[in-house]
Amino acid sequence: MTIKGRTVRRLVALAIALGLLGWNYQHKRGQQTTDAETPAIAPAASTAKPVQAKPATWQLGRLTLTACELAQPNSGLSTAAWCAPFDVPENRDDPGSRKITLKLAVIRSNAQVASRDMLVLLAGGPGQAATESWSGVAAALQPLQAHRHIVLLDQRGTGSSHPLDCKPGAEADTDDEEGISGFNPGKLRNEATRCLKQLEGKADPRYYTTTVAVQDLEDVRQALGTPTLGAPTFNLVGVSYGTRMAQQYLLRHPDAVRSMVLDGVVPNTLVLGEDFAPNLDAALKAQFARCAADAVCKQRFGDPYQTLYQLRDALRANPHAVSFRDPQTYKTVKRPLDEYSLASVVRMFAYTPLTAALLPLSIDAAAHGDVGPLLGQAKLLSGDLADTMNGGMQSSVICSEDADLLTPRPQDAHSILGTRMIDTLQAVCSVWPKGTRPADFHQPLKTDKPVLLLSGEYDPVTPPRNGDEVAKGLSNARHLVLKGQGHNVIAAGCAPKLLKRFIEDLAPAKLDASCLDRLQATPIFVDFNGATP
Repeated sequence: MTIKGRTVRRLVALAIALGLLGWNYQHKRGQQTTDAETPAIAPAASTAKPVQAKPATWQLGRLTLTACELAQPNSGLSTAAWCAPFDVPENRDDPGSRKITLKLAVIRSNAQVASRDMLVLLAGGPGQAATESWSGVAAALQPLQAHRHIVLLDQRGTGSSHPLDCKPGAEADTDDEEGISGFNPGKLRNEATRCLKQLEGKADPRYYTTTVAVQDLEDVRQALGTPTLGAPTFNLVGVSYGTRMAQQYLLRHPDAVRSMVLDGVVPNTLVLGEDFAPNLDAALKAQFARCAADAVCKQRFGDPYQTLYQLRDALRANPHAVSFRDPQTYKTVKRPLDEYSLASVVRMFAYTPLTAALLPLSIDAAAHGDVGPLLGQAKLLSGDLADTMNGGMQSSVICSEDADLLTPRPQDAHSILGTRMIDTLQAVCSVWPKGTRPADFHQPLKTDKPVLLLSGEYDPVTPPRNGDEVAKGLSNARHLVLKGQGHNVIAAGCAPKLLKRFIEDLAPAKLDASCLDRLQATPIFVDFNGATP
């Protein structure tokens, strides 16, 4: 349900919110030909010959693709690509069931003869679409376009692949007064039930899971092949939730995978949501320890971790309405602020080095009565998230694959995040239909395929220990932890160069990653002019 306003924040931000970093990249279109067995870029024509119009279609395997533009969310930029609708049965156990159309796009290689293996981007969330997430990773993946086509398939239920969209109801229209607080399990169940009624006759949420999406991707791979050359192999690049999708695809179709890159690792053994509270606290402690080690920061803010908990305790005892200037409309708005909204806002800040560097300053300002820096930035972050996340598909994934294994831990009740995310997921999943989860779904992955794992030192969602856990079952893998970084690091520093080298050589153990030593954490802001010199 790509529901706007606070409904999104209840069913999305409070659930998973495994967002991507945003780097802007505009792909330049080259000349193209229509034959899948001929060069990807035609030789330049002689100046004596008339200029030929670019072809409108491109035959790739059994697919006929047409030129298209992939819009970048919240931007006027777009990426030139080749697109084709791809029809699949909604219920794969019943070939005669309703057909749904998936959005498939290919970023064409610049090579005269592209490599037979292709790159596949698997987006995060769950709930994000590959075609919409492309702009966030384009800077990292663009070098690979020199020799390979890049495949973007919006996972079923996301983007333009039969999205599980619902219109907000009257309750959601009260978001100006309710903010992201006011946790109410009954209201969450009502919102989920209302969404399900809107989906009746349009989609069956039971069939929008990772397992079914894996079958869709394999159908695409087969369609990209030819009778003479067969289907291509895939280099899977999974980001956040996309790392689960990548591992599940490799588990079901090992011969189809040439290599795998996992950025922000979600182990197969992990139950989504179970460790969000301790992960956030650990990341905040590590970030705030940097302030304690800096004389100016310590003098300015004292112990930001202690200040955060003091602010939480004050809001727990006295939740109240606050006013601040909306950073988009510049109007003064009034919102309730309580311990739950504080936790959600702090978690969003912790995702990236830049916003994490603002946390001590923003928390100190809030503790002294100025909530503008904290809530203003949070409004921008949550708005971007709402525009790129499909809550209905997210519910289908988590309710089918994780919810029955979630158990609130008593010790988490005292953390900054508490047990609210688990409570939220359980409330929604109590009414949301559930698909089938294979018996081996949560078994650890074991493979000898080349795998590169990437983690951010201060990731509040998928910490480095997740990558260590997955690496135990991989005999041909390398885990790189990027200093000072947060969630999703594929475009940080020299990571794009390492990614390209890994996919070209398939030798993770020999990868010279010394260039990552130059990465550092973003200095903590002591005022809104930045850090100390």
